[in-house]
Amino acid sequence: MRAFLFPGQGSQAVGMGDALAGASRAARDVLEEVDEALGQNLSRLMREGPEDELKLTENAQPAIMANSMAVFAALTKEGSVDLAKAANFVAGHSLGEYSALCAAGAFDLSTTAKLLKLRGQAMQQAVPVGQGAMAALLGADLELARRIADAAAQGEVCTVANDNDPSQVVISGHKGAIDRAIEIAKEMGAKRAIALPVSAPFHCPLMQPAADAMQDALSYVVVGDLAVPVFANVTAQAENDPDTIRNLLVEQVTGMVRWRESVLNMGETGVVEFVELGGKVLGPMVKRILPDAKVTSVVSIEDIEALAKEIA
Repeated sequence: MRAFLFPGQGSQAVGMGDALAGASRAARDVLEEVDEALGQNLSRLMREGPEDELKLTENAQPAIMANSMAVFAALTKEGSVDLAKAANFVAGHSLGEYSALCAAGAFDLSTTAKLLKLRGQAMQQAVPVGQGAMAALLGADLELARRIADAAAQGEVCTVANDNDPSQVVISGHKGAIDRAIEIAKEMGAKRAIALPVSAPFHCPLMQPAADAMQDALSYVVVGDLAVPVFANVTAQAENDPDTIRNLLVEQVTGMVRWRESVLNMGETGVVEFVELGGKVLGPMVKRILPDAKVTSVVSIEDIEALAKEIA
């Protein structure tokens, strides 16, 4: 069994998708459609930068999705790969869940781009710059990360945002609490604690205003039938009911990304091969969770051709 995976924020880089767009008409079409949907030359920002502007949450989120979907379009339209035959499940990390849902047919490309633009703006506006922060705890599992977060909170928000793999957990909350967590993490048993260069504290209760904005936006959107189920961040389970998926996308804004559990559960379901489309971030996490799994990262036209040949 095989799962297609889609990366989340932090995987953006100036130049992303440029070589692929030059080699694939289907990839170019995706970038042009996203530009048109947003009324913004996002593809130029992806191609040329500046990096500071690309890194802004409201740009990074649709850009990462556009890059993943450009790879997916080249694979399915030019490589003649049928998602329903090639994969048993899709999954994405945080915003990558929207890419996964777009690939599976829950949303069309224009709708996905608009939802992610709004999601990025709402997350950015939920907490004034400088009041929130995030940190990666390395050499810490979920239980240790929770103990560190609880000890550092002291009346402020400090909670686990991403349970990425057995050795990397990300915490999120008020800046003061995250600073305290970084100070005490090593003495409590973590190898290292690193402040992350993010503009807002994602996946924690401080994001409630953004969750409210997404609930409103998603209430107007039709969620289509999925070609294959999605392993949802919030439940770490396979989901394919449209109303459930809509509700989970709202919960996801403030909820923990249960990535480690999702990968473990996919493995238990019988998935032995994981293909990351548009990045090289999730593959190493998967290998730390399921060392025996086959992991492939697909970014370039050469990667796409090799995968299409293998699946055919």
